[in-house]
Amino acid sequence: MSLIYPPLQAPKRLLFGPGPSMVAPRVYQAMTQNVVGHLDPFFFQVADEIRSLLGYAYSTSNQFNLAISGTGSSGMEAAVANFTEPGMKFALLTNGFFGDRLGEMARRQGGEVVRLAKPWGEPYDPQEGREFILRERPQVVAFVQAETSTGMFNQAKPICEAAHEVDALTIADCVTSLGGMPVLVDENGIDIAYSCTQKGLGCPPGLAPMTVSPRALDRLKARKTPVQSWYLDLQLLDTFYTGHKYHHTASATLFYALREGLAMVAEEGRENRWQRHQRNHQAFVAGIEAMGLGMHVQNPAGRLWTLNTPRVPEGVDDAKVRAWLLEKRGIEIAGGFGPLAGKVFRIGLMGHGSTEDNVALILEALADALKA
Repeated sequence: MSLIYPPLQAPKRLLFGPGPSMVAPRVYQAMTQNVVGHLDPFFFQVADEIRSLLGYAYSTSNQFNLAISGTGSSGMEAAVANFTEPGMKFALLTNGFFGDRLGEMARRQGGEVVRLAKPWGEPYDPQEGREFILRERPQVVAFVQAETSTGMFNQAKPICEAAHEVDALTIADCVTSLGGMPVLVDENGIDIAYSCTQKGLGCPPGLAPMTVSPRALDRLKARKTPVQSWYLDLQLLDTFYTGHKYHHTASATLFYALREGLAMVAEEGRENRWQRHQRNHQAFVAGIEAMGLGMHVQNPAGRLWTLNTPRVPEGVDDAKVRAWLLEKRGIEIAGGFGPLAGKVFRIGLMGHGSTEDNVALILEALADALKA
């Protein structure tokens, strides 16, 4: 007897967590377009448009911009694997989970990892960071601009200025800032930046947008050892995207989605988009404070506009609040983990989901959930 499987019907969710965020209807529409092969001229046309649009989104004149087939974590691994060699000193500034992950990836590449660590959600002192970098004199300095585990925005410029004084390359995790906050690659002096598609760009997960400076490319070409990851070797990937030589079977559908997401960034305008995210973040914080709650990141200048981390009230079980929101309202938010487990909510207002109506919606739902 044959089995019958009805067509898949996913539940409707309002995605207010740290990612994925809500996908823009225009992006969904693009994903219904005909699939073409990964060596089709149309695919490379889309890839070329993405390269140009990434330069705009990252605020850079870099020509080496590409989307890696993989989630944002593949962008992190590509950045570390391509620019870290065995025995190389790798300086890490970390104040959250994803900073720690950067260090672990560098360790696995054989790097000599030295750390300046702060408690999760506590900012670096610029002078302390500068002294750390000048003392260690590393070849690579890595940090997370937008720390998703804490809601912390780390200032890039002081780190990059100190790194360049000792001729080190800088790697910046921009997973939760691209498309929602000023990444400013050129202005800040970031050499290698990576992100994802499912947060500020309003696309589904599956690609990792990267940009690499000419200075970093020169270092890459001068490596003494092969990149240990064949799949994430940026020079091999460049022969695919610009040389049109087979490397892997990239998903045309995901590239369509990213092209549309980036086109929407360009049409709205970077500065307008940043202001929208800042305005809605500030409205959310005002609502949270009116409810008697506080934010985990104390200094407003250090808070992400894309991902908010209000502290869980004393005596409240955050897991029960999150379960109530999902069951009763179809709303997804996230809790903290590591040292912040049970202590913060992680509530995203990013990309297509960063709207005045959504601020009001999530605040009302959270207030009801806390009373339930």
